[in-house]
Amino acid sequence: QVQLVESGGGLVQAGGSMRLSCTASGRIFIMYRMAWFRQAPGKEREFVTQINWSAGTTYYADSVKGRFTVSRDSAKSTVFLQMNSLKPEDTAVYYCAAGHRWFPGLVVTEARYDYWGQGTQVTVSS
Repeated sequence: QVQLVESGGGLVQAGGSMRLSCTASGRIFIMYRMAWFRQAPGKEREFVTQINWSAGTTYYADSVKGRFTVSRDSAKSTVFLQMNSLKPEDTAVYYCAAGHRWFPGLVVTEARYDYWGQGTQVTVSS
């Protein structure tokens, strides 16, 4: 089992920045990748970014490419999501996810992630 705890959400003005953290505990050695998803009010949850745990390979949704950066601190079992140039449409609950089953490349399907955090609210005011 892996437990994920997100932190760092809140309220920010459009154009501002925010950093989210997700700390993993438990059997973290079984993780192949971690990701961030988000769910805006009235919408389905969507993929934001993925980072492969060992190689550090990253992938981004087109909507955040160039504005968001995902990184990891392996020693602290923590993944970060640095969000810059935030827009009101970035408002959502952001979820951290981890997968222990190997799939090649980009993995955007929620069902291929085995562990989820509780989510943290990010609100961007215009």
